[in-house]
Formats: sequence, structure tokens, C-alpha cells
Amino acid sequence: MKPAIEVDDVVVRYGELVALDGATVAVSPGRVTGLIGMNGSGKSTLFKTIMGAVRPAHGSVALLGMDPASARKHGAVGYVPQSEDVDWAFPVSVRDVVMMGRYGRMGPTRRPRQADRAAVDEALERVELTEYADRQIGRLSGGQKKRAFVARGIAQGADVLLLDEPFAGVDKRSEATIVRLLRELAAAGGTILVSTHDLHALPELADEAVLLLRKVLFHGDVREALEPRRLAGAFGLDPEALS
Repeated sequence: MKPAIEVDDVVVRYGELVALDGATVAVSPGRVTGLIGMNGSGKSTLFKTIMGAVRPAHGSVALLGMDPASARKHGAVGYVPQSEDVDWAFPVSVRDVVMMGRYGRMGPTRRPRQADRAAVDEALERVELTEYADRQIGRLSGGQKKRAFVARGIAQGADVLLLDEPFAGVDKRSEATIVRLLRELAAAGGTILVSTHDLHALPELADEAVLLLRKVLFHGDVREALEPRRLAGAFGLDPEALS
């Protein structure tokens, strides 16, 4: 099966800082892939590069055989950002946020049709936010905010969904809801790449894991990824010190 996400020898620099150094990874559809690494390891940069928000100095990215800009234009990729990337004071409702996922399917006037409203209602129901649909987005709890952005990806009908630390600061109910939804989306053929610091939840969440420290150190079985010596290398420690 052809990978849905193909990152080939990608190098990203911010001035003198090398954020990604020859990162290569291929993610297949129908699976949840966990992205693991310490702060500053390049996880957010990898997401932004996959989305086309950051242009690599070297290497290439393909999503479902398309370049990132084409994938976004076709609504093939959705992104759930970290909370700090969002202006929570902006005067939009939860429904408005989820409806943004439908913009690529609307005309230039951005006027929702019945199909758009139905997709948004279904997405809100799946993330258990129907009763909060008309609430300003910033008035939700941390977990509810994350669920709202997952709903945006569901409403969009994206085949590839990227989630940047979706479990940071969320309640257990929201975490369980998001995990269930991601498993359902993968079972339906979606491609899910999710970064997380919650290593305890990784076996339940993911089918496979990627360890990143500016380059991909490991990509494979979750249990192997969680071996102490592998994790030590990914978190900048000396594996030999564990001997």
C-alpha cells in the first residue's frame, strides 16, 4: 500500500538552528502513528513542513501523492494545532470553527449548504460537543477545545489528520473521546499522525511510533519504541548509561 505521508530527507533551518536534519518517514493509511520526541526535537516543525507552512531547505514532502499545497486545496489534510497556536479570544463559535473545515467544499462566498451543515452537526455529535455548538470557542475547557478542532477535521473529510499534542492539558473524558475517534478514523482508512508526551497511553492510541530527534531515529512497533534504550536516545540521553 502506497504511503499517505511521505517525508524524504527533509532539512529545515531557522537561521543557524537546524530543526530537521534529513528526516525521512513514510506513514501508511489505516493506522494511527505516534510521534515521540522531547521539546525542540522538531515535531512541530515536521507538522508544519508536512502542511506546507514551512518550506524545507532540502528534501520533499508528499501527501496522497500530492504536494502539501495541492493536498490542502483538495481538503485532503487536516491539522489540530497546539493550544498556543490559536487566538482563543477571536469571536467565533464552536460551530463556526468546525464549519471552517468545510470551506474547501464551498464556493467563494463561503455560504454553507445543507450538506455542510449536516457534516458539521455530525462532527459535533461525534466529539460530544453538540450542546456547546453556539458557545464562543475560547469559553470551552482545554479538552473541549481540542475536541472542537478534531471535529473540524472530521467535518472536512480529510484523509490525513495531523494532531500536535492533542492530550496536553485535557481531561480524561476528552482524552478517551479523542483516542476513540482517532481509532475509528484509522479503521475507516484514514491516516493519523499524532504527537504526544503521554507515553503511558501510546499502546492504546497508536499502531506504530516514530522517535524523532531532528531526524527519525526509529519507526516501528510501539513496544519497541518504548524500550528504555530507544527512548533514552530520543530524549537526548546516553543509552549506555542505562546499562
